[in-house]
Amino acid sequence: MVLIFDLDDTLFDEMSYVKSGLHAVADFGQNSFGWDSVASFSFMYTYLLEQGRGKVFDEWLKTHGKYSKSHVIHCLNVYRGHAPKISLSQSTFQLLEYYKSRGPLYLVTDGNKNVQQKKIDVLGVQRIFNRCYVTHRYGTKHAKPSLFCFEKIREKQKCPWSEMIYVGDNPKKDFVNLNSVGAKTVRVLTGSYAADIALPGFDAQHSIKSLSELPSVLSVLAESDQNLLLKRGRGISPCLY
Repeated sequence: MVLIFDLDDTLFDEMSYVKSGLHAVADFGQNSFGWDSVASFSFMYTYLLEQGRGKVFDEWLKTHGKYSKSHVIHCLNVYRGHAPKISLSQSTFQLLEYYKSRGPLYLVTDGNKNVQQKKIDVLGVQRIFNRCYVTHRYGTKHAKPSLFCFEKIREKQKCPWSEMIYVGDNPKKDFVNLNSVGAKTVRVLTGSYAADIALPGFDAQHSIKSLSELPSVLSVLAESDQNLLLKRGRGISPCLY
């Protein structure tokens, strides 16, 4: 089996990246204009929780009478260009190391290509995966739910869709097309989409509360595959779960 992971809110808490970026922008405000960085972070974080990300920098700049499109763009560049203070939990790192020793391991993530690469670099996961695919490197049209990057993995591994397992968190896009081609899908109920109820056909085939539950799901899938092969009267290869 080929095991594939999403990044944000699957392997680490994406809000930790957001907070790191807001701190960087708050520091920019203090260094450039003398604005208190603690108060700036508090304003931006509270606004984000209440109103969403769209106008965080606009409203922060307006409170200081410094709003302009150029200043907003600069804040966005600071946010995207900062060195994020993020990390994998020890349990997640150990889980990835374990499955790396058991079979092919890939990463497929959406988002700004430079931002996502920074996350990959800081988290230190490049060496764990056979390859990390940032979908936006191939154009936004190939972001999930597109199967473009998954097809690349399938071609590399020379395997059918049924031997691919994707672990993600977003029921709006992560699973729907993979479900339709017969891949296996697992949803981690973490992050901002944890409570979302998926549209018909959009949810994963299996759900877990945290990655610590993944081994039990993979064991069930492995047993199911073995039973299917036995029913067909075929030999089975050693389990790669």
